Amino acid sequence: MKQNSQNSKTQVLILGTGIAGLSAALKFAEKYQVIVACKSDPAEGATRYAQGGIASVWSKEDSFEQHISDTMIAGAGLCHPKIVDICVKEGPARVKELIELGVEFTKAEAHPTQPPGDPVDAFDLHQEGGHGQRRILHADDLTGWAIEKALLAQIKKHPRIQVLDDHIAVDLITEGKSLKRWKKPERCLGAYLLDIGRNQMKTISAQITLLATGGAGKVYLYTSNPDTSTGDGIALAHRAGARVANLEFMQFHPTCLYHPGARTFLISEALRGEGAVLKNLAGLEFMKHHHPMGSLAPRDIVARAIDIEMKKSGDKHVWLDCSKIPAQELRRKFPHIDATCLKNGVNITQEPIPVVPAAHYTCGGVLVDENAQTTIDALYAVGEVACTGLHGANRLASNSLLEAVVFSHRAVQHASLTLNHPLPSITESVPHLPLPEWDTGHAVEIEEQIDIAANWHEIRTLMWNYVGIVRSNRRLERALRRLTLLKAEINSHYWEFILSKDLIELRNILTVSELIVQCALLRKESRGLHYTVDYPERLPDSEAQDSVL
Repeated sequence: MKQNSQNSKTQVLILGTGIAGLSAALKFAEKYQVIVACKSDPAEGATRYAQGGIASVWSKEDSFEQHISDTMIAGAGLCHPKIVDICVKEGPARVKELIELGVEFTKAEAHPTQPPGDPVDAFDLHQEGGHGQRRILHADDLTGWAIEKALLAQIKKHPRIQVLDDHIAVDLITEGKSLKRWKKPERCLGAYLLDIGRNQMKTISAQITLLATGGAGKVYLYTSNPDTSTGDGIALAHRAGARVANLEFMQFHPTCLYHPGARTFLISEALRGEGAVLKNLAGLEFMKHHHPMGSLAPRDIVARAIDIEMKKSGDKHVWLDCSKIPAQELRRKFPHIDATCLKNGVNITQEPIPVVPAAHYTCGGVLVDENAQTTIDALYAVGEVACTGLHGANRLASNSLLEAVVFSHRAVQHASLTLNHPLPSITESVPHLPLPEWDTGHAVEIEEQIDIAANWHEIRTLMWNYVGIVRSNRRLERALRRLTLLKAEINSHYWEFILSKDLIELRNILTVSELIVQCALLRKESRGLHYTVDYPERLPDSEAQDSVL
C-alpha cells in the first residue's frame, strides 16, 4: 500500500534549525537552493536554551595556545589535536560573522577615564569551568536565543531557502539501499520526511544532505535538553551505515534547577565563574575535596562529585550559593536565571539555589572528518550530532557553539566543491534520479498510544539508572539485554503501524540508547565523562582510542 506522498528535490537538504543548521543554510544559499527541515517550530531546539555563550580567543590577555590547552585538558587525553587547532584558530573569524549577522553579544561596561580601545575590547567576557581566561562571549544569560533570533531573521528573508517546519526525518536514502544495481561507493541521495501536520510522507532528493539535528539528552529521564533532543541524526546516520563514535561520553551538566516546575532549566556555569560555590545541604563547600579548581572544575568532575555527595547523604540535591556575588551584579548579569528562579520560589540574591546534575550534551556522535563529512559520501554532520574529535572525553564549556559555526563553515566549503553550478531554476539545476516513494506496506493506524508512552518511559528510566554518571559492567549488560527485548517490540510497532512523530522518536531513542551502551562496554577504563567501577583507572593517554561503531 502506498501512503499519500509527495516528492521534492533540492541541491542541499539540511535537517535541523539550530546554530549549526542555520549558519550552514545561509552560506549554502549564497549559491545553491536549500531546504531546511525541522520537526517542530524552527526556533525550538538546544541552541535557544544555551545560556553561557560561545568560547573564542578575544582578549589581548588570551591566546590560541591557552584555549587549545584548556580544551585538551578538559577532553581528558582524547581530543584530536588537529581538530582542536582548527576550531580554536578559526573560531574568532566565525564569531565575527555572527556579529555581522546581527547577534548582539553583551558589551563591556564603558570606562569614562579610558580612551576608546580596540573594538575587540567592546564585549563582556565570562569565565567558565575549565577555562583559564575570560573568553566567553555572551548575550546576558540568553546567548543561544540571541543567536537563534539573529539567524532566523536572516533565513526568513532569503529567497533560496525553504523552511519545512513540523517535518521529521524518518530515514536517509542511500545508493546502497535504493539503487542496488549501482556499483558506486555508498552515497546519500536525500531523505524520507514525515509532514507531521498533514500526516504525509515526503521523499526529498538532494545532492548534499547535512545533519544538524542536535544531541540525545532525551534518552535520559532527567535532562536539561528540550523535547527535540531525541538523537534523530545519530540514529538516521547509523541506520544508513555511517560510523558513530564516543557515544559513551554523555555530559551531565552539574547544575540544573531542582524544582518540579522547571525540570529542564539549566543554571549556567558562568555563575560559578563569577564566584558562586557548591555546598552540600549541611552548608559545607565540598568541591575543594574533589579537585584543585573547586567549583570551577571541569563538568565531569563536578557532576560526579555532586553525585557522590548526594549518594553519601541521601539528599535529593545540593546547593549553589551565590552569596559572594553582589545582588545587583547577579540581577544584571543573569536576568533570565534570576527571573526563572523567582518564578519558582527561589530568590538567588538571598538564598542558595537547589541544583542536581542532568544529561546535557552528547560529546560523541556521527563520526566526521575535519570537513564535517561522514563516512557516507554527500552526507555531512555538524553541531552536537557530530563527533569531530574536538571534545574528546569531556566538552569544555561553551566550545559547542564554536564547534557548530566552525565546522558548518568547513562543511559548506567542502560540499561546494562537488555541487553542480547553480542555474536559475531549481528544477533545472538538480539532476536527480527518481527515488522510490515511501511504502507503508500493510501498516494500519495505531489504536492507542499507551505502548509508545510506556516504552519511552522504560528506556529513559533504564538509561538513567544503569547508564548514568557512574557505571558498571553489570549495569551496562543488564541495560543492553533489556534494550534488545524492547527493540523487537518497537520494531514490530514500526512495521505494523502508520508512522507518527512519537513512534519515529521512540525508534530513534532506542537506537541511540543501544549505541551508547555498546560504546560504554568497549571502553575498559574510566576517562572523562565515562566512569565505571569495574575499571576505575585511566589508561595512559598513549593508549587512548575512540570507541567507534
